[in-house]
Amino acid sequence: MSKIATICFGSLLSVGLLFAQGASAATDCAALAVSKDGKPLTGAAKAASIKKCEKTAAAPMGCADKAIDKNGKPLAGAAKNSFMKKCEADAK
Repeated sequence: MSKIATICFGSLLSVGLLFAQGASAATDCAALAVSKDGKPLTGAAKAASIKKCEKTAAAPMGCADKAIDKNGKPLAGAAKNSFMKKCEADAK
């Protein structure tokens, strides 16, 4: 009987952790929904920002997604080619 109780408790604990992680991701995206001047977004802009954040968080990042410079702009030309070559080699 104690084995059954232990299995049930373990199952409930793991399900609870899964829900907590899902809620945490949604909360993080809601916290990141701010405008360029730092004010919280509202309405459709907030909903779009959260949707984009959740989509980005769910998708695995590939080499092309990581090819950005220190200012957050996409790499281009030789810098991008070099980065892609190194990233793909590291992935193997």
